[in-house]
Amino acid sequence: MIMSAPTCRAACCARSWDALRTTAAPRVWCTRTASTCRLLATFDAVMLIHVFGGMRGWRRLVSEARRVLRSAGTLVIARSVAPADGIDARMKQRLASFLSERGVELDQENTRDDVQRWLQSTATGGAPTAAAAWTADRTPRGFLDRHQTGARFSVLPEPIKEEALRNLSAWAVATFGSLDAAFAEPYVFEVRAFRFPTRAGR
Repeated sequence: MIMSAPTCRAACCARSWDALRTTAAPRVWCTRTASTCRLLATFDAVMLIHVFGGMRGWRRLVSEARRVLRSAGTLVIARSVAPADGIDARMKQRLASFLSERGVELDQENTRDDVQRWLQSTATGGAPTAAAAWTADRTPRGFLDRHQTGARFSVLPEPIKEEALRNLSAWAVATFGSLDAAFAEPYVFEVRAFRFPTRAGR
């Protein structure tokens, strides 16, 4: 198993999957980055965890994953799914609205749906499976702490960032009662497994 900074939970789920139990010792290339491997048709499975959220040039990565897979190998894409109406989602929506009013549009492109549609048209499988589920406490303050160093937000002009954070903090206090109001929210680790048609000569 070759891994590049995956979560232990994800790795354990992958090792227990029926699709990966077809061999006694499955070889898995697991990555959270666009790392590549020089080996050809070597691995039984490739795991891509939280990779496609805002990634450009995803076809190159998928092609590389397919290149290192054996003919009967499995490409696994996985991510943690937060509730659509949770604290983070509502805070993101409010922030985007505030910035939009000031003529600032964050790059919200998410390629995940494009990737899934392409894989479903070229491979078999892909049905979502909840490999794990848990509850996490979320607070408005936690969102503010995480988001102010986010890649998209951090490149905005300093005055815009400061005003946005002040506005978002005031809105959160008015909406939730406190920046430290904690809400237990359900999360799911969603896994999709794809298998490509066998290529001639492989």
